[in-house]
Amino acid sequence: MAKSDMLGESLWDAYSDKVTTLMNNPEHQGELFLGEVEARGNKLIVADFGAESCGDAVRLYWEIDPKTDTIINSKFKSFGCGTAIASSDVMTQLCIGKTVKEAVKITNIDVEMALRDTPDAPAVPPQKMHCSVMAYDVIKKAAGMYMGVDAESFEEEIIVCECARVSLGTLQEVIRLNDLTTIEQITDYTKAGGFCKSCIKPGGHEAKDYYLVDILADTRREMDEEKMKAAADASASGEANFETMTLVQQIKAVDAVIDENVRQFLIMDGGDMEVIDIKKGDENIDIYIRYLGACNGCASSSTGTLYAIESTLKEKLSKSIRVLPI
Repeated sequence: MAKSDMLGESLWDAYSDKVTTLMNNPEHQGELFLGEVEARGNKLIVADFGAESCGDAVRLYWEIDPKTDTIINSKFKSFGCGTAIASSDVMTQLCIGKTVKEAVKITNIDVEMALRDTPDAPAVPPQKMHCSVMAYDVIKKAAGMYMGVDAESFEEEIIVCECARVSLGTLQEVIRLNDLTTIEQITDYTKAGGFCKSCIKPGGHEAKDYYLVDILADTRREMDEEKMKAAADASASGEANFETMTLVQQIKAVDAVIDENVRQFLIMDGGDMEVIDIKKGDENIDIYIRYLGACNGCASSSTGTLYAIESTLKEKLSKSIRVLPI
């Protein structure tokens, strides 16, 4: 069936080729039967999990060699959309050949990444990301059944959204992988915060240790710090051109150089500084700074200290830099 016959072209194109192939031709869909498994001297585990948030459900079959605890065969049945079928198929494939303890380490992110055609392109549109969240839960349930323990004993991740069973690690990784900037995007990609909404911010019907607003802010700050350092390192090594950076990139690059080479000495003397603005003229790039603490009004702030700051920025970023205190 042609893509255009099933969905609008733009939406259908949002799915990876792996997903569209496995939707109609899953490789591991089917059943394992107790008599056949036991005849081979192995143990059969059948685990069911249903996602109340979307109505999808999956049944996972494991044939396990009890001598090594290795999953030698696996099948699945999926009751849901095409994306749920594709993600269940990949999840099943990832289990084969692993020990039960190794399989428990498979995450929903592992499943989604395995469905991608290229590492940087999401496998499915954001509204379908939740179809892979069943993988982690059904694997835990199967492992718990085999080992005779509660499935929750495998929980190493902090669960932030109980409704969609989305962990802190998953949220942080999805934000990073897809460069998310809003709570709405997080919900689109993971379904976290899409139901009872208690995990979005304080004030809901249930108090939480972690909230999406804080996770997003903290992760974005870490990403910005990493980009700032990378920009400064690239500039210092000649890999980036300070003159062609955006204003925000320039400020971050300057701050990174100051943090690494200058600020500690200012703080030792009870002072500090901050970048106020950057303006590009015909010949110079003027960086306006403000001294703080003991540096404000110090005689050296317009002589030796200013020279040291300007020389460092010239060396690390651009010969055109001129530093002007205000």
